[in-house]
Amino acid sequence: MKSALVSIIIPTYNSSKTIWECLKSIKEQSYENIEIIVVDNNSRDNTKEIAKKYTEKVFNKWPERTAQKNYWIEKAKWKYLLLIDWDMSIDEELIEDCVNIMEKALDKAGWVCIPVVDIWNSFWVKVIAFERSFYKNTNIEAARFLRKDLVEKVWWYKDIIFYEEFIVPQEIAKLWYNVKLHTKYNIYHNYWDFTFIWNLKKKFYYGKSLDEYKKKVKEIWIEETWEWQMWVINRYMIFLKNKRFYKRPILALWVLVLKTLEFGSWGLGLIFSKFKK
Repeated sequence: MKSALVSIIIPTYNSSKTIWECLKSIKEQSYENIEIIVVDNNSRDNTKEIAKKYTEKVFNKWPERTAQKNYWIEKAKWKYLLLIDWDMSIDEELIEDCVNIMEKALDKAGWVCIPVVDIWNSFWVKVIAFERSFYKNTNIEAARFLRKDLVEKVWWYKDIIFYEEFIVPQEIAKLWYNVKLHTKYNIYHNYWDFTFIWNLKKKFYYGKSLDEYKKKVKEIWIEETWEWQMWVINRYMIFLKNKRFYKRPILALWVLVLKTLEFGSWGLGLIFSKFKK
């Protein structure tokens, strides 16, 4: 029996610092039936030149990563899809394990959730990694390995500039493919360029499109997602109800500080967009 084709889609922008590491980890996979598609957003560095050393399928599309993802949906030939970013690398057996999980599940599942481990020798990255560790089996857990036919049915990546990886599986779940599966292998997020100010600026930028995001969530009747992602108290409850949160008091404190400042940046971005209109 021929193994299922897996397309790995990587949106890029000025990604030369780590794109090679990402592509190298894909080439070293134990699973062989893979196609790599890089969709670039007018990079000014040599991102595309590096990518072409690993794959012939290098395209250019803008303005946002969701537009890039919509573009590859038409180009890819996959049965399954793996979504990763240019600053991520993956365990050698990750794709093989995800395919096996999906094949065993038959038609009961639409996606596999993959743990993301944030790596870099920085205090703030340790805070973010600690925060992310509490999201398993919550409504804001991201799914990055998905079925082609179901992604095409929901076709949900348009007009959103953030959190699309959290919303797509919930839209798929509405089609009754709501069995949540997990792999034991990891994606590693290289946060080499993370700074506290950069993070808040990014949340401010996201906040400027918050109204559009809320509108889209309501259109597909998953307001609960909005409540968990964007309501401060609900997000805090994920941490505060978990006994493990109190075992690392310093990290716990700074998770709360970071989330408070991030939500503040979201709010400022929203106010700015309304004022500008």
